[in-house]
Amino acid sequence: MEYSHKKYVQVAKALSDETRLKIIDMLSCGEMCACDILENFSISQSTLSYHMKILTESGLVNALRDGAWMRYTLNNEKINDVLAFFTYIMNEKEDCICKKCGKIDCSS
Repeated sequence: MEYSHKKYVQVAKALSDETRLKIIDMLSCGEMCACDILENFSISQSTLSYHMKILTESGLVNALRDGAWMRYTLNNEKINDVLAFFTYIMNEKEDCICKKCGKIDCSS
């Protein structure tokens, strides 16, 4: 399978923040309301909204409006795609970038 590294930059940026990683961890247990997520952090509602915007725009999290609040779930299809990409790039393969650069051994 051919992967476009560029396609995963937004995901990598979304995962590059401790708060967002914790939110992903929390959502692994199931759907959560923004109010419940907010209770676990010492941040403002607007800061949480900022983090959730990054997570939803990356495709890692789905958002659904529920009255005044938002409800969030992990996008399992996207998560599985990202896991497959990271597995792919972290293993030696016939068309490895280092081989294209003329290196013989990817481990050196």
